[in-house]
Amino acid sequence: MLFRSDFDQGSGRHMLQDIRENAQGTIAKIIIGLLIVSLSIWGMDAIVGGFSGEPEVATVNGEDITEREFLRVVQIESQRRLSEMENPDPSLLDEDQVRQDVLDALIQQKVMTLNAEDQGLELSDADIDSLITQMPQFQVDGTFNRDRFVSAVRNMGMGVAEFRETMRKQYVVNQIRAGISQSGVVTDENVAQLLRIQNQTRDFRVTTLSADAVSDQVEVTEADVEAYYDENQDAFKLPESVDANYIVLSLAALAETIDVSDDQLRDYYEQRSSELAREERRASHILIEDGENAEETMATIQARLAAGESFATLAEEFSVDTVSAEQGGDLGFAERGVYDPAFEEALFALEEGEVSEPVSTSFGVHLIKLEDVQKTEAPPLAELEDQLRRELAQREATERFAEVRSELADLAYAADDLAGPAEELGLEVREKSGITRNGGEAPFDHAGLIRQLFSEDVLTEGFNTELIDVGDNMSVVARVGEYQQAQQQPLEEVADEIRAALTSQKTREALSERADAIIADLESGKNIEELALEEWQSYEDQPRSNSELGGAVMSQVFSLQRPGDGGNVYGSVVSNDSATIVALDAVNEGDVNRDGGEFRQLRGFLASLEGQREYQAYQQFLRENAEIGRAS
Repeated sequence: MLFRSDFDQGSGRHMLQDIRENAQGTIAKIIIGLLIVSLSIWGMDAIVGGFSGEPEVATVNGEDITEREFLRVVQIESQRRLSEMENPDPSLLDEDQVRQDVLDALIQQKVMTLNAEDQGLELSDADIDSLITQMPQFQVDGTFNRDRFVSAVRNMGMGVAEFRETMRKQYVVNQIRAGISQSGVVTDENVAQLLRIQNQTRDFRVTTLSADAVSDQVEVTEADVEAYYDENQDAFKLPESVDANYIVLSLAALAETIDVSDDQLRDYYEQRSSELAREERRASHILIEDGENAEETMATIQARLAAGESFATLAEEFSVDTVSAEQGGDLGFAERGVYDPAFEEALFALEEGEVSEPVSTSFGVHLIKLEDVQKTEAPPLAELEDQLRRELAQREATERFAEVRSELADLAYAADDLAGPAEELGLEVREKSGITRNGGEAPFDHAGLIRQLFSEDVLTEGFNTELIDVGDNMSVVARVGEYQQAQQQPLEEVADEIRAALTSQKTREALSERADAIIADLESGKNIEELALEEWQSYEDQPRSNSELGGAVMSQVFSLQRPGDGGNVYGSVVSNDSATIVALDAVNEGDVNRDGGEFRQLRGFLASLEGQREYQAYQQFLRENAEIGRAS
């Protein structure tokens, strides 16, 4: 919801104190984009004033919602929705829906703001200033920083006075929301009853009837197939579709067009040779905790090393890295990039057999000994040629992608086909058939590209689509090759499909009838042997979460009425290939611990839901009783 705030307070008298207490949490992040210090801080008193005279988009109880405010929030909401897309595409935004949602939200906010004013709720300039200036997010070296606020307000396209007034209103509205939402109450007995139901278990039996048991009752004739086809003509229409020609510009495709010369390859190999050569170092270490006695302990270890004691022996005695300590501190061979930066820097500065000075990391304090060094020369160029050529081509493609994308967009816009742009850029024209308005295989699974492909300009006028970004560093331009109108599939093409569907349907109907008959016989007193069914499988004290029998069976088990004394209640679950008969024997009440965490958690959740319902009802009441006018 627009303008949502996670800022909870107690009463009006304690509002500022609660704001301060919550300044380190979620509300602090919200205020980063929404608050600025008062004009007294900036010396901008001349800006203070209303915004009368501006065009309005709606009025609430005589108060205007300005067009400027509306358009600003539309822009913010559009950007928010784009950011939630996997592949942001402005063409996918329903602009009319965004504008409608924003206007509804602004009207609701205005209704709540006016109600807060009627109740006398207010956050003063001094309150806002005090809050903002002491927030650490806006301090530099412990002092409030003016520039951070200036840039934030400008980025939002707002004036200082307008910005402050917006936040003043939002805080007092939130005061009402918090007060009502936190007032939700639920009785302990309601919580207990819900837990008894939730934790309930049941004793039951099941037997299964296969489709083979009713196969002699299932027959699908040619007449059945024809009748179904005639009654469901629309189900057998092939939708309109197009065969498309298209060009894909991607880093991979662009890299394939790039020639890497032998000179470039040799230069690149020489640059990379030092990286391609491997150096592994075998280290041992002694790790101690970085506490009050760390310096004293480390001095003791160093003194004993100097006296000739073995590094491995001291590692076994002192190191808190118990795994390596058992091996005398040995960590084995490793390249660069494996250890903590400080540890690595010290290790790769040592000569073989040398021990470092103490090195501090997040794990503690280390003494490091270089045990051995293994170096491997870079492989010869001939072995790496293909790999290095690909790397060079990929690097150049990355640098050129934006430029080539822009060039392709211009060429495709001006061209009557795709052959010219493809030839000029060294790209390939591809083909894809059977693309419908619902899309097709990649890249025609992108809604924006499909909308372009079926637009009037492209479909009937013969133009190319715009260049559409369908993924990271992947763009597509397409044109319609051939258009196929929607057409009816002939019966002979779909007869087998219809026959299979009717067979499944009739099998299911026969199984359902047989299951109903079996349940009637069981209720009349017949037993399972008389009905020639498989033996019952018994399940006792089973919770709702039992996954062995599947969700459909367990849903049926827990939907059956509680059986009477000594009796059973029966039900069935029917699928395309079987029917499961359920006999419910007993219902066992769930345990309820009123002092347990589960009880407290559920009570809090239900109270929260009740508070939210009450707040929504309050909002609805105020809106229904407000005088709202919308500009034409």
